Amino acid sequence: MLDQITNSLVAFNREIAVVILAALPVSELRGAIPLAIAMDFSPLKAYVLAFIGNIIPIVPLLFLLQPVTNKLRHIKIFEKFFDWLFERTKRKATLVEKFEALGLILFVAIPLPVTGAWTGCVAATLFKIRFRYALISIVLGVVIAGLIVLGLSLAGKEILT
Repeated sequence: MLDQITNSLVAFNREIAVVILAALPVSELRGAIPLAIAMDFSPLKAYVLAFIGNIIPIVPLLFLLQPVTNKLRHIKIFEKFFDWLFERTKRKATLVEKFEALGLILFVAIPLPVTGAWTGCVAATLFKIRFRYALISIVLGVVIAGLIVLGLSLAGKEILT
């Protein structure tokens, strides 16, 4: 399904495709940077577009996650989803629980599945990290993750060519 979305977006506009892919919770910049590099974007352009896309959802998530969750928990299917999401995040986010804002930076910076900005926002909400610290930590984590993913993407492209 992600391939279909990506192909449709790329056919529409390559730059917008990178930004939107980076804003999505599954791919984030971990998927957007390799796509941009594969489309022969310059490393700077790939990084900037993916970074912009990845930070777009941060503020709305930090502001709205708790109120929306509280409202939707009254519906059984959403209650089960949020219980699953929060329990999974608690298991994965021991760094955040232990080191708070610094742990949040490290958690988001690790370029692995389920450790990006979206999950960072969930962790910040769960562990009640103040908005400004959460925002700064998640953005710094995205900066670091982007640099790591960019380096790996460029290395992978070099090996393949």
